[in-house]
Amino acid sequence: MSGGFNSSHFYFLLNGAAWTICLSLIAFIGGGMAGGVVALCRISRIPLVRWLAIVYVQLVQGTPLLVLLFVTYFGLSILGLTLPSLVAASVAMVIYVSAYLGEIWRGCIQSVPRTQWEAAECLALSYSQRMRLVILPQAVRIATPPTVGFMVQIVKNTSLASIVGFVELVRAGQLINNSIFQPFLIYLLVAMFYFAMCYPLSVWSRRLERRLQVGTRVQLNA
Repeated sequence: MSGGFNSSHFYFLLNGAAWTICLSLIAFIGGGMAGGVVALCRISRIPLVRWLAIVYVQLVQGTPLLVLLFVTYFGLSILGLTLPSLVAASVAMVIYVSAYLGEIWRGCIQSVPRTQWEAAECLALSYSQRMRLVILPQAVRIATPPTVGFMVQIVKNTSLASIVGFVELVRAGQLINNSIFQPFLIYLLVAMFYFAMCYPLSVWSRRLERRLQVGTRVQLNA
């Protein structure tokens, strides 16, 4: 045991939290772009495209994130492709997030009332115009609260990246604990860091849900 917890350890945890946020942003942005494609493929009029999207979603959702991390970090190295831990973790997280966000957004698109689809069709708009001008703006409104809520899951799931040696918040806590062996204090601080990152997102999600539901009720009553 080499002394107790000090300021350098705290800053090391803070640095780990910064990398957790960085990985979360990469996962959300990359997974969001890929998830948008997945959502549109899931509602495509082309059966093959729709079927491939379904297979992708079911395959990813049926595979634990931990296994995806093993595949991207250890599995690819067997094939001669060695990725840094950050890149491997980012690839696994993007794949994972894209499948879940794709399904969330697909459900939100299809939850737009059928009358809106029919009204847009009556205006002689093309399929792309209907989606861009009528359906997607309403779907975005519906999708915002669950998307913000899912960001909490993204932040917490980054902790699994420690298994491939990426020094995010949990891994930073492990390294400090191996040095000073004060697990209660270390992991209490780790939990507090996660709470500080996740709680504002949870509150924001609930507020958005209430606000957007109020807006929807006003529109329906008008």
